[in-house]
Parts: sequence; structure tokens; C-alpha cells
Amino acid sequence: MEIIKIHHPYDPSEIYPEDIVLILGFFDGVHRGHKTVIEAGVKLAKEKGLKAALMTFNRHPAFVYRKFDPDYHYYLTPLKRKEALLEQTGIDILYEVDFTSSFGTLDPQSFVDQYIVDWHAKAVVAGFDYTYGKSNQANMNTLDQYAKGRFEIHKIQEQLASNEKISSTRIRQNIEQGQIDEANELLGYIYETTGFVIHGEARGRTLGYPTANVLSDPDVYMPRIGVYAVKMCVNEEWFDGMASIGYNPTFGYRKDISVEVNLFDFSQEIYGENVRIKWVKYLRDEENYDSKEALIAQLVKDEEDSRAILSKVKINQI
Repeated sequence: MEIIKIHHPYDPSEIYPEDIVLILGFFDGVHRGHKTVIEAGVKLAKEKGLKAALMTFNRHPAFVYRKFDPDYHYYLTPLKRKEALLEQTGIDILYEVDFTSSFGTLDPQSFVDQYIVDWHAKAVVAGFDYTYGKSNQANMNTLDQYAKGRFEIHKIQEQLASNEKISSTRIRQNIEQGQIDEANELLGYIYETTGFVIHGEARGRTLGYPTANVLSDPDVYMPRIGVYAVKMCVNEEWFDGMASIGYNPTFGYRKDISVEVNLFDFSQEIYGENVRIKWVKYLRDEENYDSKEALIAQLVKDEEDSRAILSKVKINQI
């Protein structure tokens, strides 16, 4: 997959010079609904003997179109993660457009002329709810009037799960509510966050459960407060464990939320290491225990539950 980064206005020499099938969308999460759109575009490109190109943006359009919205400040898939997932879809070219005010305020006709026709698109594939032009002026139902017969239009209908639309918003809601199983089902893979290991208070060692304190990527959407069965990647190797997101109420509330991961059968020093965490299953809420002994008893049960859950999980390296 070739990645081409575009800043408006672009130099025509940056654009792939031959005909393409162009797939359009922001694709945060690259979830099952997105994959249906992308698969349709890749299949069409193969049928036509053309390259499959996908256009996405380096940041969500909400930053340009409206005031700060917390739902769009945090991503299911930051750009590097999105690139890794998209590379598995079979597309040939990934166009990453800087979503700036100059790009975001293009009128619909200019967008179509400069970012579809001038990119040599012979067909466009997008979801039914794709919009373009300043403040979402135009959509897939109006694309034909701007296309003027210069390319085919393939609109992919909404994809459903349990009679509801598969969407990034729905997945965020699942994650926020601790419904990580449902989120993973809609994504089609295990939800992942990244960060690096920092020094914590080392309290877990006194309990017999030493933890890696992870400072998470500030742009990624974090699961809700609670305890989870997880897998964590350290130096390209995956380990089973359990993680706590919260304030450690038994020992007095912290100012900031912490992410602490206890890895099973693990004794390495990993301060400063970049890590990936796959959130497999939500176990329970964060609780305030009357004693250290009560907390340890719960941690023993959490470990037993996590080991049983994780023994059945086959890890996908992507």
C-alpha cells in the first residue's frame, strides 16, 4: 500500500497518474461497516483492472466544521493505527488529506472536480451517509449532479448488527458503557490502545500484583473505568494480563485516571517501553475495599477469570 499525503492546494504531480477506483470515508475504527464499503471498492477495482485508492483525512472534519466536540477529540483508531488496519484491506493507494479550513470550505463542485475527477477516478465507492463540501453541503444523493457523467457512483447501504447501524458512534458508546464485547464484535477485531510505561506508585508490588503503569495516547478513546481482561504487547511479544482503569479508591483517590496492567508470568523491567493493549473483556467496576486483604482476594478472582477468558482468545497481530 502506497501512502500519499496531500495538503490543499496540492501539486498535480503528487497524484497517481493513472485511472483509479476511489473509496471515500473517514473510517475511524475501520469497523465491519467500513470494511463492507472498502471491500466493494477493492472488488470493483479488480473487475476494472484499476488501482483501488482510498481517501481519508488526517483529523476529523468536526475540528474544522464546528466547535470542540469530545466525541471527535478521541479516535478509535489514531492515524498510524488506521494505516495498519487499512493496509490489510487490499487497497493499493491511501491518500491522507490534511483537513484544513481551506480544504474543508471547498464547495461541492470544487471538491468533486479537484479530488475525484482530477484524481482520475473512473468510479467512486462510499457509504450511503458520506458527505462533502463546506459543512456537509452535499451527500451521495447529490453526487450525480456534480459528477456530470464523468465517473460511476456506487453507494453502499448501511450495514446492520442486531437491527442497528454499525457505526463509530455506536462503538464509542459500547466502549463508554463497558460493553467491550459488543464493541469488538462491531469492529471485527479486539479494540486496542497504545501508550508507554511510566513509573507509578509501585503499590501493586505490595499486593503481589505488580503493575505496568501506562501513559496512554492522548488522542485515543479510552474504555470506561473498571477492570478488564487484556493482552499487552511488549517488544513485539503478546502477554496475558488484567488491567485497571480508575483512581485506586481503596488507597485514596488519585487526581488523574491511571491505566495499570498486571501481566501474568512476567517479570521484566519495561519502563519507557511503548506498548499496545488489547481490551478483551470487561470484568467489573472499580470498587472501594474495606481492607487490603479484601482487595487481594478480589484480584485473585480477577486473575482466575482473566486467565480463563484469555485462554480462548487467538490474538491478531494487527
